[in-house]
Formats: sequence, C-alpha cells, structure tokens
Amino acid sequence: MFNPELETQSPEQRRAYLGERLRATVAHAYQNAPRVRQMMDQVGLKPSDITGLDDLPKLPVLKKDDLSAVQAADPPFGGLLGVPIAKLQRIFMSPGPIYDAQGQGEDFWRFRKALVAAGFEAGDVVQNTFSYHLTTAGFMLDSGLRALGCVVLPAGVGQTELQLRFAADSRATAYAGTPSFLHTLVTKARDAGVRLNFKVAFVAAEMLPESLRTELEQNFGIRVLQGYGTADLGLVAYECSEKKGMHLDPESIVELLDLETGKPAAPGQPGQVVVTIFDEAYPLLRFATGDISSLAPDAACPCGRTARKLTGLLGRVGDAVKVKGMFIRGSQIDEVFKKFPAVARFQAVVTREQHQDHLTYEIELAESVPELNAWTTKLAEALREALKVRGEVRVVPSGTLAAGAKKISDLRVWE
Repeated sequence: MFNPELETQSPEQRRAYLGERLRATVAHAYQNAPRVRQMMDQVGLKPSDITGLDDLPKLPVLKKDDLSAVQAADPPFGGLLGVPIAKLQRIFMSPGPIYDAQGQGEDFWRFRKALVAAGFEAGDVVQNTFSYHLTTAGFMLDSGLRALGCVVLPAGVGQTELQLRFAADSRATAYAGTPSFLHTLVTKARDAGVRLNFKVAFVAAEMLPESLRTELEQNFGIRVLQGYGTADLGLVAYECSEKKGMHLDPESIVELLDLETGKPAAPGQPGQVVVTIFDEAYPLLRFATGDISSLAPDAACPCGRTARKLTGLLGRVGDAVKVKGMFIRGSQIDEVFKKFPAVARFQAVVTREQHQDHLTYEIELAESVPELNAWTTKLAEALREALKVRGEVRVVPSGTLAAGAKKISDLRVWE
C-alpha cells in the first residue's frame, strides 16, 4: 500500500529511501534474474558494490529498443524476471513483441497516487477506455482505480456509440484514457444530445496539447490532468493541480541522461528518461525508455509534493513514434512489407486534425497489382494487425517518395 508521506519527503529523506530500495532490489535481481546477473558480471559489478544512489551510474543501462531481441533469445522475459513465472498475476504482450509481467499486489503499477492527484475519489464511477486486450494499459489504470475505491467501467477502446450509452446509463463521473478519445466522446455526446457526467479525467498515452485541455475544461466542464507511464515500468510521473509539469513517481528512480554523453542532463536540458523500479517480480534497472524529456527547475510546488518534475515529453530516441497511444516502428512496418513484394518504397505519414491522429502509408509499386483495391485492403489489414493501429494505404506515383526518406514522417504540431 502506498504511503502518501513519500510524496512530501525532504530531498535527504528521499535519497535515503530510494538508496535503500535500490540496494535491496539489486541484491534480489542479481540472485533471481539471470540476465541482470549477466549484465552486472560483464562490467565486474557485485550487489555489494551498490550501497546507495551514488552507485546507480555503475549499473549498465538496458535500452527498450533492445528488449524485444533480449526476450526473443530467452522467451518470454529474457532472464529479467525476478520470481518464478507461477507467481505472476498476468503476462501481457505489446507490439514488438515485448512481454510484460504483472506481479502480486493490488496496485502493482503504482497509479493510485496519480489518480488522487488528478482529483479522483473513492466512489467515483470511472469509464476506463484504455485497452484491456493483450497490453497492460487497461489493467494499469483498473488496478489503481480499484485500489482507490472507484467503480470501474472496463470499456476498452473503440465502439464510440456503445461507450456513450455505457457512460450515460452508468452515470460515470470520471474518465481514464487518451485525450483524443475523450474529445471524441464528449463532442459526439453533445451532438447527439446525450448527457455525460464526467467531472474529472486522467489522460495518458498521447500528447495533451493545452488547446485541447482548455477546450475540454472550458466547453465541457471536465478537469483534465495527465500522467506518464510505460507498459514495462508502470507510472513514471504525474501532474498535480498546478498543471505545471509532472512530479516524478516517488516509488522509483527517474534519471534524465544527456542524449550524447549519457551523463545526467542539467535541468531544462533534454535527456532520455531512464527509470529504475523496485518490483521484485520484474526488477528493471536503469531501463532506458527511449522517451525524451527534461527536468523542471528544482522549485517548491504549492501542492506540497516535493518530487522533481518532468516538463513534458519532447519526442523519442530512434525511429519509434506513438500514434493513437501505440508505438509504431519502421522495423515493424518493414516486416509487413516483406510479405508484399509489389511494394517498392513506402513512408508512413502521421498527421493530426481535430485532436485526432491520422496514419497514412504512402507506397510506390514495383509492379502492377491486379484488383488493386482488394490488395490495398489486405495490406492495410496486415499493417493494422502487426502495429495495432489502423491506417490508410495510399498508392502514389513512382518517384513521389525521396530516396532515403524516413520510414515514418511525423507531421503533427502540438499547440
């Protein structure tokens, strides 16, 4: 059970707490997770070498982009699991594929505190529109909501008309999901004359432009706060009522590492988000998320929480781009197109209109294709199955795509 006092610790108390948790977690992982032992042995580290936060940089970094290959070599978890597999509650699969573990505990991913900061209360009826299918997001929020004492409507993704009825008939008072789908629900409800009772929303998995937050708050009366987490780690950071950056999770260690040197980035300077969590089941140590952010200046927050803040997400390291809450990668698209030899060249183009992401695959053909419409439909379905995101396939004239063009072109503007 989370102790709220952790949110208001002094810097000295927090360093001592995190240092002790780090020491214990490293010792456990070295003993029980073969991959962790191998990584530490390769750099000549023993658990006794890690006595506190000052020793954290000694540990090797594990990149998210490498995780799929690590797991493929020793499925399902690549030797990173810290308990027997029979001790898990659930196993998930994210695109990649990447397997994620849920250990024991009522709020395994630590989201309860973020929901409290957003204004959720025991007894709220919450429409949870994060996916419950294969990936972790739906269960992450579900477990945090139930730990808080909320009633959960496990709506999942899509089926807008059914979701409207579900929310209206259940008199849902709160929403959890992506900001774009919240906008879709409330605008469709308004146009259809359906009354929704959402008073507060916790949003994640997408950028939250201030223009969208302002529209939702001023036009629909919904208090909107955001959080940041990953399928592997759970909660990383979350907003408070001040809405001026996201407080770092006080139950994990979050580093911002310079993109060139790998050393700690100064406040205000971009760096890769690298996180260490203390879960015995899946003890990820110095896990490099691939996300880029920066630390806000170390200033007291009127909310009383003392953890440092992330200023927001600034982009990604590598070729991964998040679309409609899911990561897509050029390598994944390549694998699909290998099965369609008529494709000579492609580019995935991501745009945004009316607070909604749009994905289009522009392709040049190496040869003519009989029954082109049926072929493009089959290709679009194969891409959707592999990437878990629906996109439109558009054939363009030969020579349209520049040689050496990026596999994914992100043209979205966040305002």
